[in-house]
Amino acid sequence: MRAVLLLSGGLDSYTAGALARADGYELYALTLRYGQVHAREVEAAREVARALGVVKHLELDVPLSKIGGSALVGDGAVPKDRPLDAKDIPSTYVPARNTVFLSLAMAWAEVAGAEAIVIGVNALDYSGYPDCRPEFLQAFERMARLATKAGVEGKPLRVLAPLVQLSKANIIRRGIALGVDYALTHSCYDPALDGRPCGRCDSCVLRARGFSEAGIDDPLLRRGRA
Repeated sequence: MRAVLLLSGGLDSYTAGALARADGYELYALTLRYGQVHAREVEAAREVARALGVVKHLELDVPLSKIGGSALVGDGAVPKDRPLDAKDIPSTYVPARNTVFLSLAMAWAEVAGAEAIVIGVNALDYSGYPDCRPEFLQAFERMARLATKAGVEGKPLRVLAPLVQLSKANIIRRGIALGVDYALTHSCYDPALDGRPCGRCDSCVLRARGFSEAGIDDPLLRRGRA
């Protein structure tokens, strides 16, 4: 079995990839350079791809920064110390990002002969992005049945989101059980020039809370990088 893994270099995509590998999938990792201000994650994605033993790691430039509309591509400051129970969609939301990413993964899946796309989105411990919800993923899967040669020929592409209903703590526990090395990952939206995480953006706070609730030390803390 083959699957295209959308790999950001973060904790969630690494865990999703490890789970898919444990289920027997050969992984084709796809990393997008979209003009993100936290481009350190691309370096982390390379390390994670090696650790996962992917068949191939493809990096594509998709300059969503030219469209703008998000703090993650330089439109405004990355918010810090935001209440995690806030109901508003934060300025770190990137318009149509997951739709674009999944579409590119869908294209490569057809070429690679993959039957699934693996994505590490989460609808519990997350920042409220609309394109992380199960109903969005289900809608994309339905669209892929209509939009692809494989779907028309009766081999519909599956969208696998193994973390979508897990808390961050449970994601971390599952990863540790599979031998995931979280020291390779990068989560921060607004790192310092040397790559050191800010510790205050949504992603940093969610990561810290997840490790705390899991009762596990973040390996980045041991390495002095967080």
